[in-house]
Amino acid sequence: MANLNQKKFPSDEDFPELSKHNNWMAKVLTPDMYKKYRDVVTPTGFTFDKAIQTGVDNPGHPFIYTVGCVAGDEESYTVFKDFFDVVIDKRHGGYAADAKHKTDLKWDNLVGGDEKADDFDPKYVLSSRVRTGRSIRGLSLPPHCSRAERRAVEKVSTEVLGGLSGEFKGKYYPLSKMTDEEQEQLINDHFLFDKPVSPLLTCSGMARDWPDARGIWHNDNKTFLVWVNEEDHLRVISMQKGGNMRAVFRRFCEGLTNFEEAMKKQGKEFMWNEHLGYVLTCPSNLGTGLRAGVHVKLPKLSQDKRIDDILDKLRLQKRGTGGVDTAAVGGIYDISNADRLGYSEVELVQYVVDGVKLLIQMEKKLEKGEPIESLIPAEKKK
Repeated sequence: MANLNQKKFPSDEDFPELSKHNNWMAKVLTPDMYKKYRDVVTPTGFTFDKAIQTGVDNPGHPFIYTVGCVAGDEESYTVFKDFFDVVIDKRHGGYAADAKHKTDLKWDNLVGGDEKADDFDPKYVLSSRVRTGRSIRGLSLPPHCSRAERRAVEKVSTEVLGGLSGEFKGKYYPLSKMTDEEQEQLINDHFLFDKPVSPLLTCSGMARDWPDARGIWHNDNKTFLVWVNEEDHLRVISMQKGGNMRAVFRRFCEGLTNFEEAMKKQGKEFMWNEHLGYVLTCPSNLGTGLRAGVHVKLPKLSQDKRIDDILDKLRLQKRGTGGVDTAAVGGIYDISNADRLGYSEVELVQYVVDGVKLLIQMEKKLEKGEPIESLIPAEKKK
């Protein structure tokens, strides 16, 4: 709650003004639901008002339909269950309150995805990347954590990462000790998260005490990276130039598995349950938290008015290579999976592998002046 005086006022006098809002929180929240939860707090003291504040302060987004709410701890999703269950169901295109999520980090279950000429042709696929988030159980999430909790996340994660070996041997770079030039270079290289200028981050409370206890760890080859204390406790990223998504996914799965096994030896574990999968700050990232993406050159197909419908049927999404707010330059898109929850990691990467392979086939036909109607899926992939 805002302060202890809040309880002296009826909830309808506190209900936010949402008439011009365009996010899932605003669509789901009702006066009765607000009345039910306004004075309720989680075991760590996270309030319902804190959960919805970012959606109250940010009516909408010009390119994407935002969620408009965050969790402050693992218990947020159960304490405010009637609210979050509906948001999750709508955001993920149908996910029942009793549904069970599935996890599959066995990378060799993936079919294809390398640089064979008939698969991920390197003339078209410029780079490949898989990322996810993880939260350490027993510590509040970034919108709600104390300074000590945030520092505990950094301590636990960097100690574990410091013990990795082989291709995962690397080094941690705390933001507080970086020069401005070093930060800008890492951001421009797409290695480091940007400074917290987004109102979605600042209004939710995630940017407090910046840059205290934030940083980036990466292996010596800069192909496996971990962001510490940005939107989630951890963001884990596997990436490399070219179209070998299979190699990227293998490194992603093995790195995550090594990380978790080492962390368990310290008596720590990730937040996870059968219903929501891996628990993260934003409801949009629940489940796998996974976004497998490639920068792919599609100058002909990018001009086709049917591209958005094609991507939707392939369960994919597009954005510019500069991020969610950017447009394609030179026909180069960042193509990734649209789903997060209800599908396993292998299934989501498989959608990307199969879908991008088909997009490249379409691009090659268009280059020859041939029609692509026979390649366009008749219905959405299941």
